[in-house]
Amino acid sequence: MSIYYSGALRRSNGIVAAIAKQLKSVNLKAVKRVTVSFNPFNENAKSTRELLVHLTSPKIIKTNPNCIVKPEVLCNLQPAEVRFSLIDAAKEQSKLKEIRFVCDNLTTLELLQLCNKHISTLAPKEDAAATSLQTKSSKAASSSRKAVKRK
Repeated sequence: MSIYYSGALRRSNGIVAAIAKQLKSVNLKAVKRVTVSFNPFNENAKSTRELLVHLTSPKIIKTNPNCIVKPEVLCNLQPAEVRFSLIDAAKEQSKLKEIRFVCDNLTTLELLQLCNKHISTLAPKEDAAATSLQTKSSKAASSSRKAVKRK
């Protein structure tokens, strides 16, 4: 009698690889402003500070250069939170003005997963035809077609 195999064929790459995978799909095109507020002396603020570092990385800033990322350092016992103020198109789509994450008991990976689930899905879709690049040969071919049609 044989025992059926269950489980993964190999081990996962760990938490760092999971965070890197989530960072690849973060998109801030639907966001006008991000406000990260935390108490630096709170023991649960580490994940919020790490999220702030990730959101201000150049790769994520390129997704929306007009997005303002503002940290707020608190001196009271309020829980750490992240507020995403949405652009008008995203407000109409989601029927929300802003999205808040209370970050007290969440890890950095969980915050990035929530960001991808709720924020990145609101990003407006780009047209593939509008962003396609034309080569010199395709431009020349299209201009010669126009010359033939005029005659």
